[in-house]
Amino acid sequence: MNPNTLVETGFRITEDADLSRRNSFRVPARAQWLVEVDDARALPEIFALGAVQRSPLLVLGEGSNILFTRDWPGVALMPRMRGIQSVADGGDASRVRVAAGESWNDFVLWSLGKGLAGLENLALIPGNVGAAPIQNIGAYGVEVRDFIAVVEAFDRANGKLVRLDSRECAFGYRDSLFKREPDRFVVTAVEFALPHRHELVLDYAGVREELATMKIDVPSHAAVAEAVMRLRLRKLPKPGEIGNAGSFFKNPIVPAAEANALWRECAALPFWPGTGGQCKLSAAWLVESCGFKGQREGDAGVSDRHALVLVNHGAATGVQVWALAQRIMDAVAARFGVRLEPEPRIV
Repeated sequence: MNPNTLVETGFRITEDADLSRRNSFRVPARAQWLVEVDDARALPEIFALGAVQRSPLLVLGEGSNILFTRDWPGVALMPRMRGIQSVADGGDASRVRVAAGESWNDFVLWSLGKGLAGLENLALIPGNVGAAPIQNIGAYGVEVRDFIAVVEAFDRANGKLVRLDSRECAFGYRDSLFKREPDRFVVTAVEFALPHRHELVLDYAGVREELATMKIDVPSHAAVAEAVMRLRLRKLPKPGEIGNAGSFFKNPIVPAAEANALWRECAALPFWPGTGGQCKLSAAWLVESCGFKGQREGDAGVSDRHALVLVNHGAATGVQVWALAQRIMDAVAARFGVRLEPEPRIV
């Protein structure tokens, strides 16, 4: 046991905690206080502590969507609550409550094993379940908001545990109420509405081609998950092998007229029509077209497998990774007139 750690019922507090192994970029960082929470019922007690009340809050989760450029001068709170529970079966769909500390990918595989559909395209996304609604995680044409019924969270504004339905969560593209008010909410559990049957989403980023390689003509939901995992393993470096946070930049959303003008100049630019006269551009194509794929500046670099993935080859600091990210953003803006936005939280 760390001599700087105080163990209480439902939580642990460590003073001057090392966060270098608690962020997937593996960059050095420390927190004045690290609070690991095993029981959501302890949160009112935790937030009543004077040191917590006086300190800035960072909800850390598994650290798979964050880049530290400095130490955290306050409380880093890690939800460790566990448990998956089927709470209702409406015939066409089942309600499943999942604690925030559960592994996202383990839950996806659990749901498929129970004959529940919808999350197959989101397989192998790193992180825990509590982070999924914050970021409104998405991949291969699917967003998690389509399957979230309720988010349970501790609301610091009133000191209570609350239940927010999908509409109240105000989901957007890689966005939510929780992301816009990061100091207010601590997600403790998510309740999903998962159908027993759901139309497969196959027309995105090589899914059909991977299924064909697997010699599957009539895919199941589990087969689609397997195809997605194969694609991710082939295209994206594993955080356990090299420090990264997955896709670093959001796909930019621009007016359709701007997308069409760019396409007339660069016919190879992939883009997808959206709602409200908007189009989504491929951030990976924009970055690769500026020559950054595979580049390295010291130990900060861009993966040679995917242009959206910034990596730490070993000893990069968060400042160095962020400096490279800013150079990429400036280069894309100068060449294409489009400003990329980072997907991870930058501390």
